[in-house]
Amino acid sequence: MVREIREDELNELLLLYLHLHETAVPEMNAHLVRIWKTILDDPNHHIIVKEVEGKLVSSCVCVIIPNLTRGVRPYAFVENVVTHTDYRRCGYAAACLAYAKEIAVRENCYKMMLLTGAKDRGTLRFYEKAGFNSSDKTAFVQWIED
Repeated sequence: MVREIREDELNELLLLYLHLHETAVPEMNAHLVRIWKTILDDPNHHIIVKEVEGKLVSSCVCVIIPNLTRGVRPYAFVENVVTHTDYRRCGYAAACLAYAKEIAVRENCYKMMLLTGAKDRGTLRFYEKAGFNSSDKTAFVQWIED
């Protein structure tokens, strides 16, 4: 089942993020709880999950960003695409991205974008197969240090 996350699934999501790039689950403190509530209360912020036998095995974030160009149509930004290592190559991340596209279409977005740090050809082909291309835009990232 692909769906949006429920409030009580924060811990499971944080554990899934260990299969993305995180090295530890963040401490459950007031700041984390406040951020979680902010995400849940934002109608433009969608955390999409794939559940298999009661376990979250894949996820992505889709944020709808209001916009004043392109006929005042919003765009969607996809981030944190992850699948648990034991469940990869089953189409779960593709299903999450398809759900994100459904949200983007429903919200009248004119485009969806994502960035990936992956360099391996298999991951890049996965995104291409999901409908994304790397030829229309050039991405630049500036990391903000603590």
